[in-house]
Amino acid sequence: MRHAFADCLLDTETLTLMRSGSLVAVEPQVFDLIRLLLENAGRVVTRDEIVEHVWKGRVVSESAISARIAAARKALGDDGKTQAVIRTVARRGLQCVVPVLKTTTPGDRQAEQDNGAAKRSTEDPPRVRYTRNGAGQILAWTMCGTGTPILRIGAPLVNVSDQWMLPSERTLMEILSASHRLIHLDGVGFGLSEATDEPIDHVRMVDDCIAVADAAGIDRFSLMAESGASLIAVRLAALYPERVDKLVMVGGYVDGRARRGQPSPPDPIRGLIEEGWKTSGGGLALAFMLSYFPEGPIEDIQQVVLAEQSAASEAQMLSLRDAVNHDSVAEFLPRVKCPTLIVQGRDNAVHPLSEARKLAAGIPDAELVILKTANHVPMPGNAVWPGYIDALLAFLDDAEPGA
Repeated sequence: MRHAFADCLLDTETLTLMRSGSLVAVEPQVFDLIRLLLENAGRVVTRDEIVEHVWKGRVVSESAISARIAAARKALGDDGKTQAVIRTVARRGLQCVVPVLKTTTPGDRQAEQDNGAAKRSTEDPPRVRYTRNGAGQILAWTMCGTGTPILRIGAPLVNVSDQWMLPSERTLMEILSASHRLIHLDGVGFGLSEATDEPIDHVRMVDDCIAVADAAGIDRFSLMAESGASLIAVRLAALYPERVDKLVMVGGYVDGRARRGQPSPPDPIRGLIEEGWKTSGGGLALAFMLSYFPEGPIEDIQQVVLAEQSAASEAQMLSLRDAVNHDSVAEFLPRVKCPTLIVQGRDNAVHPLSEARKLAAGIPDAELVILKTANHVPMPGNAVWPGYIDALLAFLDDAEPGA
């Protein structure tokens, strides 16, 4: 169903919101709140109805409700003072006060013809699939959406089943899968893939990616990597140029901490992992994550911490930390021939902007987008999020990169 109102269009089939012709990124709960109000336009929707629909009846604080209402208004170009679209009815609830034109989509009509054959619920994660790498080890992977394929690797290190249930991850996944076939995998030793005591090997992880692409039946794909996964992505694009159409790296780097040309002091992040993983959701584990995401949102970061602790053991996290600290992909950069987009926060304290510049200088014709944020990777709720999504989609959806 499409809901046209004011200068906005909300599509419940593609789970997208457009305003003045441009895509607006919204978190799943914000989307669900807007949808509820549009489907009941003109009627006052009570607080209890909102909690039941958006939070499935769970206990939720007034501050969380207020935050989602504010985010919904902002997404629609409204605010608490003007209340041109969403009106607060004191002590009762919310009311959509603009006319809403509802039209069915091809998907709606097909669903009716199929006697209500159900689409996958937005509360259900993509189906987990399994394959084996060249060494015979089991790999877990998922695929959602349709269109040109994107293989996404990197942060956060949560298993592919839990990924969809994290609000910050689901927001990005919904945006990307609205027009692309989005593929994720758990590397060997992590999440739902085969457990192993082997040390982290980025070359082996390249093979894991190729094995999953083969299992998904895709010959060519865009490759999106975040944080240390850039060390895998550069190798993959250099070694398999016939497979990678486009390369996106967010928070990436060329040289690990121990390879940056100066004596390396003890790694404080390694210490936070070592101590933080001893307690589920512990303060030191949260401190580890906040060093990457000082701008939060804190609620999302807390959920990511718990999911990462579930997906990876302390030993695996420390092995990964040691691997990225001592790795370098400098020799592979000139061999990357596909269009490349590099995104980096200007105030990123974990991997400085100089590393992103090294990536851009080493890869022929790479584009560098610098965002005014201290977060290692942008998250929904950050001020730079809309600009990040615009840059990401413009690059991925460009039929003739570099033209």
